[in-house]
Amino acid sequence: MTVAYFSMEIGLEPGIPTYAGGLGVLAGDALRSAADLGLPMVGVTLIHRTGYFRQRLDSAGRQSEEPARWGPEERLLPVEPRVTVTLEGRPVVLRAWRYDVPGVVGHPIPVFLLDAALPENDRDARRLTDALYGGDQRYRLCQEALLGLGGVAMLEVLGYSEITAYHMNEGHSAFLALALLERQIAGRPPHHVTDEDREAVRRRCVFTTHTPVSAAMDQFPHELVSAVLGAERGALLEVAEGVVDGVLNMTHLALALSRYVNGVAMRHGQVSQGMFPRYPVNSINNGVHASTWTSRPFAALFDRYVPGWRRDNLDLRHVVGVPTTEVRAAHEEAKAVLLAEVRERTGNRLSPDVMTLGFARRATPYKRHDLLFTDLERLRRIALQVGPLQVVFAGKAHPHDQGGKAQIRRVFEAAGALQGAVSVVYVPEYDMEFARAVCAGADLWLNTPLRPMEASGTSGMKAALNGVPSLSILDGWWIEGHVEGATGWSIGDSWEPEPDPAREAAALYEKLEAVILPMFYGRPNAYAQVMRTAIALNGSFFNSERMMLQYARKAYRIALP
Repeated sequence: MTVAYFSMEIGLEPGIPTYAGGLGVLAGDALRSAADLGLPMVGVTLIHRTGYFRQRLDSAGRQSEEPARWGPEERLLPVEPRVTVTLEGRPVVLRAWRYDVPGVVGHPIPVFLLDAALPENDRDARRLTDALYGGDQRYRLCQEALLGLGGVAMLEVLGYSEITAYHMNEGHSAFLALALLERQIAGRPPHHVTDEDREAVRRRCVFTTHTPVSAAMDQFPHELVSAVLGAERGALLEVAEGVVDGVLNMTHLALALSRYVNGVAMRHGQVSQGMFPRYPVNSINNGVHASTWTSRPFAALFDRYVPGWRRDNLDLRHVVGVPTTEVRAAHEEAKAVLLAEVRERTGNRLSPDVMTLGFARRATPYKRHDLLFTDLERLRRIALQVGPLQVVFAGKAHPHDQGGKAQIRRVFEAAGALQGAVSVVYVPEYDMEFARAVCAGADLWLNTPLRPMEASGTSGMKAALNGVPSLSILDGWWIEGHVEGATGWSIGDSWEPEPDPAREAAALYEKLEAVILPMFYGRPNAYAQVMRTAIALNGSFFNSERMMLQYARKAYRIALP
C-alpha cells in the first residue's frame, strides 16, 4: 500500500525553489516526517523551472521580481517514462525528475517533479511547468491539469499499482480525483456515472483545505475548462459536482470526491465546516519538521539533554528540566547567526543586546505587517522609556498582490519614521535558509493576522522549537498553542465578535509595555522560563511528526504499532 501526496508546491531544500511559502514548506515537512516514520508515501508536484520569483526591494520598499532559474539536472535524478495529457486538443508530454526525501530511519520517500520542457512539446506547452503561481487563469488551469491528470498517469507508468490514498494538499491538485473517476467509469459517458462510481473514488481520496476564504479558492469559468480539457471532461466535472453556477471550483471538486476532509487547525476546521455544511470537516493542526527547523545551538542542547528527540519529538517535553542558563546561551548563539545574516543581506547592524521582534511571512493584507505601526508615537515612547526594540521583517508579496506590496512599503515608511528610536529592517528574498535564522534568532515572534483568516500558520511553531515565544492574535494554531505567560502572550481576545484593529494594536502595545519588555530586561531568567516552556509545550506538539501520525491514523487508515 502507498499514499500519494499531491501538492502544487513542495519545499524540498533552499536551493530548489519549488515553493512559495507556508503551503510548500508544510508539504516538505510532511514528507520529511513521513520518511522519519517510515510511512509508505510518494510525493508529486511540478518542476517549476523558474521557481516562484526572486524578490528585489528598492529603498522605498517597492518590490520587483526576477525569475528564480535553477538546474534540475544538478540536483535531481531523471526518470525515463513519459506520459501525455491532452490540453486544448493537443498532447502535452511530461517527464519526471526524482528527489528522495531522507528519513532518520533510512526510509527515503521519492518525490516526482513533473516537467513539460521537452522537445516534443511546442513553445507554450514547454513553459507550462515553469512558473509557480504565475501566468493567467488559462496557465493556472493547465498547470493544475498537468499536476492532477499527469501525476496520476505518471505514478501508473512508474509502477505504483497499490495506492490506497491520494492526498490532495489544497485544491490545486483536485484534478487527480477527475483522473480516478475517468478510470472508474472506464470510457462510459459522463451521464452514466453512478453514485457507486463516485463513492469508489471517494474511498481513495483525502483532502486538506488551507483556505478560510471562498474568494481565495481556485475557480475557473466552465467555458475555459471545456476549451482546455475538452467537452467530455467538462461534462464529467459537472457530474462530479465540481461546477457551481457555471464555475469550476477546485475546492468543491475535492470536497465532493473525498472521504476525509480536514482543516489545518481547530478553529480553521470550524470555519471550514461553516463554509461547507454538506461535508464533514475534521481538524488536524499543522506542524513543522523538528530537526529541520531547530537551529544548531538548540539541536546540540537537545542532543545533550533529550537525545531521542529526533525520533520522538514528544520527548521535547523533557526540556522543562534543562537549566535556563543553557537555554539563554543557546539562544544567544542563534541570535548572533540572525544578526550576521541581516548584516550580510541588508548591510544593517543590529544589536545583540536589544529585544528583537521577528515577523516573517507572506506579504498580503490580512497578515497585517503594519499593525505594529498603528501608533508610531506610542511605539517610540515604549522603546525609549521601557526598553529598546528592533524588528526584523521578511516576506514576499505575489507579483499581482498590490495590497501585499503596499504592506511592504508601509514597513519601509515606518522604518524611516522611527529612525533613532526603533530599528526596523526588511530582509528581501525570504527563503527557507533565512527562515531558519529568523525563527531561531528573534527574541519574540510577532503574528498579527486578521481573524479568522489565519488557517494555521507555522512560522510561530518554528520559533517555538527554538525557544522563541509568540505575541500573537488568537487565530489559527495559536488558539491551541497559547498558554498566557507560559508559551507566549495573546493580543486581544478571541471571542470579540468583530476584530477592531485599533483595539488590537492597543492590546499589542500594552503587552509589550507592561509585561514583555519589563520581563525581558528586568527578569531575564523569568523570560528564559517562558522560552523553555514554549519548547516543552509547543515544540513537543506542533511538529509534523505528530501531524503525520494523525494523518496516518485518521485519514490514511494505516495501522500503526
